[in-house]
Amino acid sequence: MNARLRPSMRTPRLGFLGLGWIGCQRMQVLVESGIASVSAIADSNGDCLARAAPHAPQARHCRDIDQLLAMDDLDGIVIATPSGAHATQAIRALDRGLAVFCQKPLTRTALEARQVVDAARRADRLLDVDFSYRQLHGVAELRERIQRGDFGDIHAIDLVFHNAYGPDKPWFYDLSQSGGGCVMDLGIHLVDLAQWMCGTVGHGELGAMLHAGGRPLPRPMRVVEDYACAQWRLDNNASVRMACSWRLHAGRDAVIEAAFYGTRGGGAIRNVGGSFYDFTVDAFDGTRSTRVASPPDAWGGRTLIEWARRVGAGEGFDPQALALVDVASTVDAIYGR
Repeated sequence: MNARLRPSMRTPRLGFLGLGWIGCQRMQVLVESGIASVSAIADSNGDCLARAAPHAPQARHCRDIDQLLAMDDLDGIVIATPSGAHATQAIRALDRGLAVFCQKPLTRTALEARQVVDAARRADRLLDVDFSYRQLHGVAELRERIQRGDFGDIHAIDLVFHNAYGPDKPWFYDLSQSGGGCVMDLGIHLVDLAQWMCGTVGHGELGAMLHAGGRPLPRPMRVVEDYACAQWRLDNNASVRMACSWRLHAGRDAVIEAAFYGTRGGGAIRNVGGSFYDFTVDAFDGTRSTRVASPPDAWGGRTLIEWARRVGAGEGFDPQALALVDVASTVDAIYGR
């Protein structure tokens, strides 16, 4: 049965594939929103299934994607598995007629991303990725000001994401499974923000340096990096500088920033006091700074909720998904692929 949505549908029936920390957290937020029903949960780890079960007591339990896709009453699935499985799982779900929401990165390479987007177009299904920083309070307003020209021509973008810790799952350090290190894990959020905020793409004149354990890595790389710095030019001629890392001695848990500088003003998104969750958004005019948004802000899960709302409204393929290929192409270029 092809699970094609009816225009009158209001409560989409979703399956969750992968119930680690992020998968379970996003599921809880979705359940609390009431925007969708969780009809099935799937994970090969029985402990993960057991921890997730109380949050979706009516959901069918599945051990793998085969059992999940065998159900004939789903409208979409949420994928939160290791990155190396995303492309195959997303394409299988889309070919089954299901909408797909995937944790970042969508795929390990731009080629895989293009294949997933092509599958979404063929199936006419909504595809999105959890680029969650887009949903911080104040970010949409900052984006509107940038694209309206309030800050003049954006010519410089500075991006930073330093994490004092590293991933605790072994697959993150296996290049064949993860596709990359801190750039794939953290920097990809920044690449997306630069392109999405400015409404542009491209990675002209790109140069990058990658390190692991303090030592430089050749490109194309053979092991995952724990520090990276890169500079490139967007199609709007803005110069982008990005630095990201795992386990950097930065004196705090995290340093996260995306700053946009134009000929008549600028703005920035910054984390507060090393927090992974609290952010400020400011607009700049010379030496003056105006606060656009500040904590508290429960932003985690908003991207998923918006995707579920659109699925419930019967929306199909969105050409904006092509931007996912552009993001993956820039990451490929940073890695020398």
